[in-house]
Amino acid sequence: MAFDNTMAANNAVASTRTLLIELGCEELPPGALAGLVDALALGVKNGLRDAGVQYGEVLPLATPRRLAVSITRLAEYQPDQQIERLGPAVAAAFDKEGNPTKAAQGFAGSLGLEVGELSRLETDKGERLGHRYTQPGEATTALLPDIVRRAVDALPVPKRMRWGASRVEFSRPVHWLVMLYGEEVVPCELLGLESGRTTRGHRYHYNQPIELSHADEYVEKLETPGHVIVDMVRRRSMIVEQVREQARALGATAVIEDTLLDEVTGLVEWPVALTGRFDERFLEVPAECLISSMKANQKYFHLLDEQDNLIPAFITVSNIESRDPRQVIEGNERVIRPRLADAAFFFETDRKRPLAARIEPLKSVVFQQKLGTLADKSARVEVLSRTIAERLGGNSDQAGRAATLAKCDLVTEMVLEFPELQGIMGAYYARFDGEDEAVASAIYQQYLPRFAGDEVPSGPTGQALAIADRLDTLTGIFAIGQRPTGTRDPFALRRAAIGVISIMVKAELDLDLRELLTVAAGQHESVTDVTALVDEVQDYMLDRFRAWALEAGMSAETYLAVRARPVTHPFDFERRLRAVHAFTHREEAQALAAANKRVANILAKQSGDVPAEVDTTHLAEPAEKALFDAISVKREETAPLIARRDYASALDALASIKAPVDAFFDQVMVMSDDEALRRNRLALLAGLQGLFLEVADIALLGQS
Repeated sequence: MAFDNTMAANNAVASTRTLLIELGCEELPPGALAGLVDALALGVKNGLRDAGVQYGEVLPLATPRRLAVSITRLAEYQPDQQIERLGPAVAAAFDKEGNPTKAAQGFAGSLGLEVGELSRLETDKGERLGHRYTQPGEATTALLPDIVRRAVDALPVPKRMRWGASRVEFSRPVHWLVMLYGEEVVPCELLGLESGRTTRGHRYHYNQPIELSHADEYVEKLETPGHVIVDMVRRRSMIVEQVREQARALGATAVIEDTLLDEVTGLVEWPVALTGRFDERFLEVPAECLISSMKANQKYFHLLDEQDNLIPAFITVSNIESRDPRQVIEGNERVIRPRLADAAFFFETDRKRPLAARIEPLKSVVFQQKLGTLADKSARVEVLSRTIAERLGGNSDQAGRAATLAKCDLVTEMVLEFPELQGIMGAYYARFDGEDEAVASAIYQQYLPRFAGDEVPSGPTGQALAIADRLDTLTGIFAIGQRPTGTRDPFALRRAAIGVISIMVKAELDLDLRELLTVAAGQHESVTDVTALVDEVQDYMLDRFRAWALEAGMSAETYLAVRARPVTHPFDFERRLRAVHAFTHREEAQALAAANKRVANILAKQSGDVPAEVDTTHLAEPAEKALFDAISVKREETAPLIARRDYASALDALASIKAPVDAFFDQVMVMSDDEALRRNRLALLAGLQGLFLEVADIALLGQS
């Protein structure tokens, strides 16, 4: 990707020259390649920016054997800097006879000047001795070695290594270093290497040095004659087009997932897509097993027919352009055959035992030392799943059965080999065993949603299991004091909390989170204070709505206004958020928020109880009578809207109360000396506040 950041300088003249930095090494980890080169480009860019050097486009370039950065229009010098040094006040710089004091002489000496060469400068603290001068900018080529060293030292290398007798450490052995500024080699020693102008071509097609006379030749000369496509974006696009072309030749569709595509892009310098085949008999194995094997072991792209069924073919991306592609294809076919045979063997072995027969082995698999085994967890989840299914009007027996079998596939041969198939294989095996479809589907759906934007479980059995599994983990881990921190969340509790909220919101489930947490907490025998645990976990989960609101373009105040109310139904919480967010865009919102804040402050200062009802016989002023009438009308108007949770319409209706509220505060003295009037007016304000609190505490909208 290109970093399109142009650095402005005061008086530096932009250059037309390009800077090239290339670090040549042995094959880097493909998954880390993009991160490494982006970090290198960012480090160099930041170094130039901090030095005030003007530059144009910063372009990261990388292959398995090199990390490179190309920077266009790099200025030759830093901009000149206007320096101002201030010394003592003039009054302290000279004695009564006008002779310079030691303070003045010391300041002048520190600058290598005579006192007479100093200037008198006006400052906000009076007239002072000083000196202004221009400091010429340093040559960029003199700054670059240190900038590049710092950028390389800061690279996110997961595991460094040494090679040969050298004490130098890097991700892989480094063999050459190129640093060219236009035609000029920038002298630099880095990782035990001296910079030069020589790069190298493809390991097999052109394993020779390539001399660069100019930095601008880099991309072109590496491609011809070097047989290297150094631009990752272009190489990625070439792979996509070649894979799709191979698929079209078969009348099929290639499934190109970004993660696999990025990894393949990081494995090759000269991509050549080729199509191979495998025996149709392997299609008797669930497609997910074959796909996992092809992706994980061989980095192959799989193919689907018009009905989205897997076909017995794959596409591999070779790093060489063979004179006999058939040999390369046959070699890949020979390699994949035993891999698929292993998958078939695991599948056939697993099917010899019903899924339920694996309940007993779960007793020896520890979930967490203080929380017992997976069998213990399954028993707890069963109770909670039944409860949730009943609340949803589902089948509690199906939910209980799904919970009992949910983790059984974790001890199957297939999932032990391919952990990413958990849930998927459980669903297959449950169907083969004749379990209810709702049970089988729930076993798969228990892990949904897997990431932001993913689908959520579609039926009550799957929804019950997915929620119950996460709530058991949350209450259990909190109970043993392992609440996640800003840097540590080993049990993925944030993801679990967000998953529960996503299911309840997206599936529009009217479930009380507090009630379910109470049931979940009660399943942990070690918990002595269920209420305290439920409070802690509930607060943690509802706090996830803050990030959700911000991502949806809502303000933090909108979240706080809803959070201030005792709302424990996530679906209801989300509806209130949307309603308050829409309300904030009304012109009456800020005035009503300010009025509610004023009301809250007044009521908070009352030491005695505020009457629950307004006594109409004590409504003395026309403005308070008008406000009482408005509140009465709005209460009757909004009650049915609140009952059906149409919070947006309720707030829209309440917006029109602004006029009588403004008139009340303009014309009525709330804290009257007459106690009866004062208490009655406080009751009136409490009624006004209560109208809005049915939705949210809008007083908090005016806090920013």
